[in-house]
Amino acid sequence: MSDIYGVILAGGVGRRMGNIDRPKQFLELAGKPILIHTVEKFLMISEFEQVLVLAPQPWIAHTSDLIRRYIPEPDRSRVAVTAGGETRNETIMNAIRYIEQEGRLNDDTLIVTHDAVRPFLTRRIIEENIRYASECGACDTVIPASDTIVESTNGDTISNIPNRAYMYQGQTPQSFRAKKLREVYESMTEEEKSILTDACKIMVIKGERVRLVMGDVTNIKITHPSDIRFAEALAGGLHAE
Repeated sequence: MSDIYGVILAGGVGRRMGNIDRPKQFLELAGKPILIHTVEKFLMISEFEQVLVLAPQPWIAHTSDLIRRYIPEPDRSRVAVTAGGETRNETIMNAIRYIEQEGRLNDDTLIVTHDAVRPFLTRRIIEENIRYASECGACDTVIPASDTIVESTNGDTISNIPNRAYMYQGQTPQSFRAKKLREVYESMTEEEKSILTDACKIMVIKGERVRLVMGDVTNIKITHPSDIRFAEALAGGLHAE
């Protein structure tokens, strides 16, 4: 079986969270940092060769300290902390470089990339990402759009209202054959790279097939201050179950 890596994207600084003294992935949720909740979910999956945490350069030591404090052995040995990049996709490329430097990158190596601030993902979502990435080469976690999507190209008037039946909201994980993703990314022009919003768009722009994985409405991304309050309520409810 090919090597499979969990790649937790913790390289953001959380500007939309407001005036906070640390990136949002380090804020506490139910008694421990959001990042730790996410790492623990990945460590439940025995198929992962390693779980890589890509952190902002100034926060690498802090991230490593949190892993030592909250993750006991032997699981701690499966976690590696390294630097993220300037953009989301450069952070993913850094993860692939790390795997290559370890001598573990081959045509079948899989990476399961996930937002550090989505701590409520499930075992089912991770396992289906592994399965579909292995079968198809790339997959994206989504949920059907619950609201009508309105498009405006000028920010003032409606340009289009697409059929909601065909619309999905993107989540993570997004999972790939690592070498293929890097190959496609490096083939892109700078103009193409400038419009990227996530890694799956790399594959879509170049006409590559991306399989859908059904996510979950609880797989929320903690982005704004109100999300923390909702996450606390969700964490309490899941704990009660």
